[in-house]
This record gives sequence, structure tokens and C-alpha cells, in this order.
Amino acid sequence: MTGPASERAVLLLVDDDELIVDALGLVLSDDFDIVSAGSRSEARALLRKLDAPPPLALVDLGLPPEPHGPGEGFALLGELFAFNPAMKVLVLSGQDERRNIQHALTLGAVDFVPKPCEPALLRARLKHQLLLLDAERRPHAPAAGAGELLLGASAGMATLRALIEQFADTPFPVLVEGESGSGKELVAQALHAASARKHGPMLTMNCAAFSPDLLEAQLFGHARGAYTGADKARAGFFEEASDGTLFLDEVGEMPLDLQAKFLRVLENGEYYRLGETEARRSNARIVAATNRELRELARAGRFRQDLFHRLSVLTVSVPPLRSRGDDWRLLLDAFQRQYAASIKPFTLAPAAAELLAGYAFPGNVRELRNIVIRLGARYPGQCVSAAQLRPELELDVDAAQLSPAVDSATPEQRLRQPGFRLDDELAALERQYIEAALRLGEGNLSKAARLLGVNRTTLHSRLARLTPPAATDD
Repeated sequence: MTGPASERAVLLLVDDDELIVDALGLVLSDDFDIVSAGSRSEARALLRKLDAPPPLALVDLGLPPEPHGPGEGFALLGELFAFNPAMKVLVLSGQDERRNIQHALTLGAVDFVPKPCEPALLRARLKHQLLLLDAERRPHAPAAGAGELLLGASAGMATLRALIEQFADTPFPVLVEGESGSGKELVAQALHAASARKHGPMLTMNCAAFSPDLLEAQLFGHARGAYTGADKARAGFFEEASDGTLFLDEVGEMPLDLQAKFLRVLENGEYYRLGETEARRSNARIVAATNRELRELARAGRFRQDLFHRLSVLTVSVPPLRSRGDDWRLLLDAFQRQYAASIKPFTLAPAAAELLAGYAFPGNVRELRNIVIRLGARYPGQCVSAAQLRPELELDVDAAQLSPAVDSATPEQRLRQPGFRLDDELAALERQYIEAALRLGEGNLSKAARLLGVNRTTLHSRLARLTPPAATDD
């Protein structure tokens, strides 16, 4: 295994064939600093040791313990994006059946390169991704509110923006739920931009990116000598966020023993640096995000019930792209503008636009972004036909498969689950129906009330009851 030695871009290479790793390292080492791993678990361990996440990854699908199937590679793709949503991941694999290519691209891979591959072509594709990363990192005009950060004209996005404005200045934590690739970090940025804390820092920490011990040190800080290698005292994220916002992504990955310390911060702002006995206080506003069902994790004993209830006082659900009507058109145009310096814009033939309009977007906004990038690279300045678009889409996945599964447990089974509370069950069910009615009613309270069979005043009061009031000084 090798490590980075300069300021050049770091490339994570994951392949269990040592000959391929050595050959690629030799070919690509003039342009990239290579770090390598031979399996999914080894890649996770390596990422947690690096000072910063690599911007690029080149991974095989066939990895141990199942080198003859794509399952480990697919699982690794999901973990890489949980670790660093901005990572550009290219798949280099001999398992290049059409279904594997389409599924890898759906999961977020930006490219699929069949083995064997010409070194010059591989180098060119990696350098192209670096150009796109530069385009994504260019500073944009500062946002004045949630509406400038979250693009979309659908009812679901209108409701989301309204909730962001409503929750922005409350002292409570906000839990952002949504599928992978749906834009949860943008919601956190919008909450910060719309709040009185917008002039303070906004720090982002991915709970899946650190080992348990290192995660604790990163969050709370440590005293000098608190552990091997701690040669000086260091402030943690709770302290550095100060009066700003701390965004904790993948909060469901936080270890149980650390969750108790996190809960203490939420309850009274108190925490301790590792190796210190003096209590410190955090004023940071917490926004947490997850693409996992925290309620189910709590029922299974993998997430603290009390922490779940504390975190979910205010919950924002990011709608999947498939439920957002024609928002994909606005996003497609926005992505074309964003990458205009690197990719010449294309247009869609009517049949191609119709195909995309009916697509389920299992990879959400991230998938659409990558589709735009690939079409722009392959058909610059051209009109893309349905036949040219079809290979970019995983068409055998429909919306019904992607919708959350209906819980088929009987009431007797639910009652036996740890931590069951009838009030929570009824409140969750009520919230689901109200949110569905608001979506169908395009955000109109009167329409939603008619769908629910209640009057507008009753719906308004139920919404108020489900959304706790902000704290006061009384």
C-alpha cells in the first residue's frame, strides 16, 4: 500500500489483483498520488487513515470475498459516497455486462471503463474528472436564503423550502432525511444561510468517515497526550463551530457509546475534550442527516431511542427526484451551465426528453448530474436521441421498487419491539398522511384538508402540534 507524497490529486485504487495495481501505479504515478487497497474493508480502513478524502477513485467490481460477482464493488460505491459525496468514482472492471454498467452508474459512478484499458485513455478520463471537480468547486454567488440553494418548482420543493424557512432560526436540532444523492447537504446549507447564524461558520463532518475513536476526538477535541500521537491539544468540531452550524452527515453510523455523549451536548450543550475533566459548552446549532431509517435502527437497538427522539424534534424530508415532476429539466439546465467551461451543452430530442421525464432516477440528483456529464462528453453540442440516452439509464428499476417498503409487521409484532410508544406510532402515521396530502395538493392547505377529510383549521392545528414551537426566554 502506498501513500500520497505531494500536493497532486490523490487517486484511490481498489483492486485485488496485485499485478494490475502495480501496473496502474506505474502508469498513473506521474499524474496522481496513488493509494491502494485490495478489498472493500481494506479501502474503508485506508480512507479513515488519510488526512483528507481523495477526490478520485478507480475501483473494480469483483472484490473479495466474492471476486467473481459485482456485489462487493456495488457495496463499496455506496460506502465511498457516504464517506465523501463529492468523490469522482470510476469503475475499471472486466464485469462489464450492460446491467452491471447501468447499476454502477446509477449508484453514482461517473464512468465505467472495461478491462483491459489503454493507459492513455484511462489517464485522460481521470484528468477530465479533475476538470469537472474544479468546475464544482468554483465559488458561486452567496445565497441569501433557502430558495437560492435548492432548485426546483415542484410542490415537494416548495414545501421543503417553506420548512427550511420555518425551522432556520429555531434552537432545536434538525434531522434531514432523504435518499442517497437527493441533496441533503444542500438542505443543511440552506438552513444555515436562512438563519441568524449565517455569518458564523458552517462545518461539515461525515460520521461514516472516521473510526469510532477518531470520530470522538474530531467531535469533542482532545488534550495533549490524550492518546498516542496527540502531541498537542486540539479543539473539536463542537468547539470550532462556535455560534454557527455543525452538519453531521450519516449520523446513523455514530457508535452507540458515542451517542450518549452526543445526547448530552444536545440536551445542555456540555461536553468534555478527550483527556480533560473540565466541562466545556457548545453553542453550535446541530443539523444531522441520514439516508437510513433511524426509527428502525432505534427499534433494533442500533441507535439510542432517546437520541432519536431528541434529534427528530424537527424533521425535514428531501423528496426524491422521481417525485419532483419537471424539476429534472431545471436541474439539467443548471448542470449544463455549471460545466459549460468543460463540456459543450447538448439538447434532447423530444423522444429523449419523454424518456427522461418517465425515468425513476434511482440515483437521484447525483445520477442526473452524472448523466449530464457523460452526455455532454459524448455528444457535445449535439441533439441527443432516445437511443443515445437509453444506455445511460437503469430502465429496469421503477419507482415502486424505490419507494420505502410498507411495514408488514402485525400490531402484535410491533408491540413486542423494543421502545414501542403508541404516541410515536400515531404521530408518525399522521405526519406521513399530512405530508402526502400536501404533496398531492401542491402545498395548498385547503386542498390537502379536503384530501384528508378535515377542515383547514383542523389541519393547521395538527401541523402546529407536529411542529414544536421555538424556545422562548419566559
